[in-house]
Amino acid sequence: MTLKQQITEDMKTAMRGGDKHRLGVIRLMLAAIKQREVDERIELDDAQVLTVLEKMLKQRKDSVSQYAAAGREDLADVERAEMTVIEGYLPAKLGDEEIDALITAAIAATGASSPRDMGKVVAAVKEKAAGRADMGVVSGRIKARLAG
Repeated sequence: MTLKQQITEDMKTAMRGGDKHRLGVIRLMLAAIKQREVDERIELDDAQVLTVLEKMLKQRKDSVSQYAAAGREDLADVERAEMTVIEGYLPAKLGDEEIDALITAAIAATGASSPRDMGKVVAAVKEKAAGRADMGVVSGRIKARLAG
């Protein structure tokens, strides 16, 4: 079963169970997936669906920080609850040791030796860590390793 099919089945389960909050978030996720499919005239695979979900999660994180800064904890709590549902569909995050191992392997595979080679290393790590690591943090670590 693809991730998109799983989300659709979970929507049906939420409908039957009367879980209005979860149902609303799942409908938002399916709408975002469908919008991208219509825009690009393609059928999304699991990796592309994960990309859509990661984008939604990032949007929620940004909203939480803005709401918190404005003193609107009620709205921030709604966004946090949505983030919890979305995170349920994302793969488990990599630990620090696993990220370091991926970076080491990517540096060895690409033959990177200076910060100029950072792009090649980031691309190699992104391929293996897609959806399982914050690439902003990963690229910072790669930069520190190549600079040092």
